[in-house]
Amino acid sequence: MMPVLFHHLMHMSLLATVYLCLPGAAAPADDAPRQRQPSRDVDEPTQPEKLELATFGAGCFWCTEAMFERVKGVTKVVSGYAGGTTEHPTYRQVSSGQTGHAEVVQVAFDPATISYADLLEIFWKTHDPTTLNQQGPDFGTQYRSVVFYHNAQQKQVAEAYKQQLDDSRTFPSPIVTEITPLTSFYAAEDYHQDYFSLNRQQPYCRQYISPKLKKFNQLFHDKLKDQDE
Repeated sequence: MMPVLFHHLMHMSLLATVYLCLPGAAAPADDAPRQRQPSRDVDEPTQPEKLELATFGAGCFWCTEAMFERVKGVTKVVSGYAGGTTEHPTYRQVSSGQTGHAEVVQVAFDPATISYADLLEIFWKTHDPTTLNQQGPDFGTQYRSVVFYHNAQQKQVAEAYKQQLDDSRTFPSPIVTEITPLTSFYAAEDYHQDYFSLNRQQPYCRQYISPKLKKFNQLFHDKLKDQDE
């Protein structure tokens, strides 16, 4: 039986579930040499002890990063690649679909402020988890919907939440989100990090990310940090 608080979260999410699905856009295919951050293994102690990590793939990582950066209890969000076979992949390699990686965000969060179940709620409500290897006009396994769990507890919570959503027919079609262990994470190129914050006037940001954030802010206003948008 699920804990009372988690069951309550499931119930509330089913009453108000909406997801924000907007077309993505391809990032620059510039693979010129640049400084890259090293890969991080799931067990590497890169965060203070009280923080935990969560890793999600929900289509283009620019939008996903911009949303999670605004959530209370989230201390850092890094765009990157996970789930593939090539070590230290470039954006161009991932975009080819040949490496097996998905575009993901890795979220460092304080579980005393926001729970992993809360992050899953945000994840599932802000993209379409029923389309296989597609978000909007973006096609390919690199845009797949995926939860990369870091431990057995995250796996249990994610699988229970997904089952609850499917059983209640929250979405018009079955959820195709993968739930799989994280083996390695590679930070994306520097120009992908904090993309919306640094490029708000770019046409893609104005046309797609800004409207999506407006809807996100309305839906999750009680979970947002105090900041100017």
